[in-house]
Amino acid sequence: MDKLVIEGGKPLSGTIAIQGAKNAALPILAASMLVCGTVTIDSVPKLLDIEVMLNILRELGCKADHIGDTVVLDTTLAHSPHVPETLMRQMRSSIFLMGPLLARFGEVHVYQPGGCAIGERKIDLHLTGLQALGATITESGNRIICKADKLIGADVNLSFPSVGATENIMMAAVLAEGRTTISNAAREPEIQDLQNYLNAMGARIIGAGTDTITIEGVESLSSCRYKVIPDRIVTGTLMVAAAATRGHVVLQNTNPAHVSSLIHVLRRAGVQITADGDIIKVNSVARPKAIERIVTSPYPAFPTDLQSLVMVLLTLADGVSIMKETIFEGRFKHVGELSRMGADIRVDMNAAFIRGVPRLYGATVEATDLRAGAALVVAGLAAQGRTIVEQVHHIDRGYDQIEQMLSRLGARISRYTPVPDDRAVPNG
Repeated sequence: MDKLVIEGGKPLSGTIAIQGAKNAALPILAASMLVCGTVTIDSVPKLLDIEVMLNILRELGCKADHIGDTVVLDTTLAHSPHVPETLMRQMRSSIFLMGPLLARFGEVHVYQPGGCAIGERKIDLHLTGLQALGATITESGNRIICKADKLIGADVNLSFPSVGATENIMMAAVLAEGRTTISNAAREPEIQDLQNYLNAMGARIIGAGTDTITIEGVESLSSCRYKVIPDRIVTGTLMVAAAATRGHVVLQNTNPAHVSSLIHVLRRAGVQITADGDIIKVNSVARPKAIERIVTSPYPAFPTDLQSLVMVLLTLADGVSIMKETIFEGRFKHVGELSRMGADIRVDMNAAFIRGVPRLYGATVEATDLRAGAALVVAGLAAQGRTIVEQVHHIDRGYDQIEQMLSRLGARISRYTPVPDDRAVPNG
């Protein structure tokens, strides 16, 4: 497995453009199955999760090319509603294909996506939403078969504002007969992006970004070209990295409104943030201040995906901070690794109590999931000495060559690929 080797203690400085959002691109790629033709999607990052989704679409009969940051997808010859189990095991987001395949073929065969390193992610809300639209669902072992001769619009009230369930129901309802209303819908920017993409193909959807989404079913969709929104979590990662290293970074191709909760938190910590159009400037010259309490909650509140990153900043803050995680029960796995670097953190149930220390120290640590891995990279950038981050494949799921991205801001970071005799070969 690849490793990242970081020589810490150098402030980040420079200007960089943000990649397209993985969590917007994945459902958009899945939604492309709703049209019989060719779509062109720009600003799609080259990530492991994206490649898995494209491989699934190829298995279903599509032609998919990913050149630069543009995907050209021809769904004309798509013929199969069966998502291969081997590929579903590689990526939970493959569940997004349920709604589009059911709407296109009248049936879909998928498998339970299994557990997740950061906690349990049930698909019950996906299934009940599709059932409300008229699907019959049978389960055999870990195999799930959904069928519907015709999808009929319905009122769907989600017991929790699940992003994935909201998106799956939206995609299925686009070609349903009549009106569908989703109440207590998730409000994330990625859902707004999915609405805009579907509408660009001829769908009739309003309300994304609020807790009520209304879909008027149409008979068919047509091809289009579309650009994915900037990745708010990559934006946040670089903002926190600049703050933790006491650097000065200018981020281009951002949407400041999508990271407003993070901007608020960083300003509370004493970090200087300015936003103008699609540019965010981060300047940090002093030790951050402790923050009494941060609670993760669904958008537009503070996101769980940035919890581990902000925790890194708080390990260096002056005073005691409290971080409460309300979304995933397994989102504190990075705490033990940060402790190896000198952090002073105590976890009690779903709350972490962080007593700031003057500095972190380099160590060999292991990424247990995507966001924990990114947090450890940021910790390594801020730490004194050398940090080695193992299990980098987790990080590659959400960051397009993170070492190159950070190197452009002056970070001393390299990727190493072990060879059979245990020597390490630098990879840039």
